[in-house]
Amino acid sequence: MIIGVGIDVAEVDRFRASLERTPGMAKRLFVAQELLLPSGERRGIASLAARFAAKEALAKALGAPAGLLWTDAEVYVEESGQPRLRVQGSVAERAAQLGVKSWHVSLSHDAGIASAVVIAEG
Repeated sequence: MIIGVGIDVAEVDRFRASLERTPGMAKRLFVAQELLLPSGERRGIASLAARFAAKEALAKALGAPAGLLWTDAEVYVEESGQPRLRVQGSVAERAAQLGVKSWHVSLSHDAGIASAVVIAEG
């Protein structure tokens, strides 16, 4: 059963400017693993923008309640290339209240726009 669906888009250049304007913003939005590629290199801005869009879409799928922490949701990619969500704390608590058992996430970025869709399933 689908409990919630969320979608979000982020303009990559605008997201880049926000991160440059507010240096501590990346640490408030992302866990350390999200900022780096498996090789240890810094992740590209389009990929970060897509992850941000996924977190916004996740909040929408949960009904956009107040009090969710950005770092209580982590977007990661399996070896197969499929994106996944790992939740804890405030996000896991809200998901449990709604009966969420699994997540589906899709990320994309092209032509300066990053997008994400999240489906919460019970």
